[in-house]
Amino acid sequence: MTEPKAVTEPTDTDTASPPVAPWDPDAPGVLRLPSGRLVRGRGLRHPLPDGPAPTYAVHLLGKEPPEVPWESRWLRWPDFRLPGDRAQAEEVFRDAWRRTEVERVEFACGGGRGRTGTALACLAVLDGVPPEEAVAYVRRHYDRHAVETPWQRRYVRRFGA
Repeated sequence: MTEPKAVTEPTDTDTASPPVAPWDPDAPGVLRLPSGRLVRGRGLRHPLPDGPAPTYAVHLLGKEPPEVPWESRWLRWPDFRLPGDRAQAEEVFRDAWRRTEVERVEFACGGGRGRTGTALACLAVLDGVPPEEAVAYVRRHYDRHAVETPWQRRYVRRFGA
């Protein structure tokens, strides 16, 4: 007589995808957060940069983005404005920040500066940068023209409050 086999529930490690190679920290548009996590920002009007593709992207656009061959999320966000749904934006940013630990995450808007810079500054806040310093952090480490409007700067200062 044989003993019945124990049934075990799958664990996160049983079902998790294998880790992906991170972004090259010296590649264009890649921002290193204080924790060491890497995230890429870019403008969709520009060609896809050389190197690996993202595994997850957040498109910050006023209209639905084109299809891409990797997982993506659309956050409705008209040019020079703020996200249409701020609670949804915070949820998307938190999810993306968690994913930066094991995935190649990209944020992209039309030009890669205003909306993308604002989102990256919010990620910096989630990563521990004080809200009042996050815009300067992103301008210093990503693009000196990031976060284009006064209301985008104010949004970052109030993010997570």
